[in-house]
Amino acid sequence: MVKETGFYDMLGVRPNASADELKKAYRKLALKYHPDKNPTEGEKFKQISQAYEVLSDPQKREVYDRGGEKAIKEGGAGGGGGGVFGSPMDIFDMFFGGGGRMHRERRGKNVVHQLSVSLEDLYNGATRKLAVQKNVICDRCQGELRPGEFTPEKGGGRKGVVEPCPSCRGSGMQVRLQQLGPGLVQQVSCICSGCQGQGISQRDRCKGCAGRKVTRHKSILEVHIDKGMRDGQKIVFHGEGDQEPGLEPGDIIIVLDQKAHPVYTREGQDLIMNMKVQLVEALCGFQKPLLTLDNRTLLITSHPGELIRPGDRKCVLNEGMPTYRRPFEKGRLIILFSVLFPRENFLPLPRLKELENFFPRAVESDDSDSMEDDLYIYADLEDFDPARERDRRRFYDLEDEDYRAGGGVQCHTS
Repeated sequence: MVKETGFYDMLGVRPNASADELKKAYRKLALKYHPDKNPTEGEKFKQISQAYEVLSDPQKREVYDRGGEKAIKEGGAGGGGGGVFGSPMDIFDMFFGGGGRMHRERRGKNVVHQLSVSLEDLYNGATRKLAVQKNVICDRCQGELRPGEFTPEKGGGRKGVVEPCPSCRGSGMQVRLQQLGPGLVQQVSCICSGCQGQGISQRDRCKGCAGRKVTRHKSILEVHIDKGMRDGQKIVFHGEGDQEPGLEPGDIIIVLDQKAHPVYTREGQDLIMNMKVQLVEALCGFQKPLLTLDNRTLLITSHPGELIRPGDRKCVLNEGMPTYRRPFEKGRLIILFSVLFPRENFLPLPRLKELENFFPRAVESDDSDSMEDDLYIYADLEDFDPARERDRRRFYDLEDEDYRAGGGVQCHTS
């Protein structure tokens, strides 16, 4: 007759639960409430570990069933008073086959995925669903299919105790002799070909995982992209990586990869764009609509008399990228201007003379009146072609090489 069931209730099992049921319940709860995964559930993890420590020991369990937790604390199991409970971390480490507290740091490998996002996603925020394939511990054998430990309750294999592989005797490895030369032999360890490293005979392997202890599972992750995130920023899903018996699952890490935008480029919190204006707009003012990344329309305005010069940089405050985790704070929208000049001879010569009257007169040199006309050398402007300039320089370089190769003039003496 069980006097109290608090420890059984803590593990979520019946008072007549078998040792394997206790072990399975503790594994599930310990991984769920481990401080590395749930830092706020330390007390819950401690209670679970203490309950398993008592119920997994047949002698302590018998004392608990007769007298409850009070009998355990009073040393009914041969303990010395209140120190009967061990460290929860040590219990966790011993259960998962660790060698002390350093085992808590044993983790599976992290899995990294790259997620392509647009600049609009980083500006407005977005949610993406990502399908991932990962290893999960087999439901049928719970990843514990080892020689001598398999029982019918775990399912998946033959009834009775699992037999080790006859080729490797359960080690999963074989030692073979490899001849390197005459009279020279080397021992080489390799994976057993009979069991593929599982250590279990083929007929006794779990039918769910074929003895691999893990199965492939497809899961859908919802990736939340917050406003203001950057290219290359990481989003971490803790404990969602590949599972492996005896190891804490690693993380799935999502790395954001920003696609190029046809209009805007990003520098920190600033958005930068190029805008072309006609010469008349640069001189007389303009209004140009501009579509933002959140589908608003800005009317970019230059008032008459505010000259726009080629290469000018202007900015619109608070229209750049939102600040990460402070989305109401935004950077600047920086506009780089280029001025488009009209085509040649766009006006007849008389009209050009009229247009010239509207511009400030050119500043003439004080010495121009004193110089005679025949002393001027008139130089006409031509279009500059960089490719033509490179060809000209290459031609002169070849001439120089030919001159140096000739050796110059030599004197001949008889």
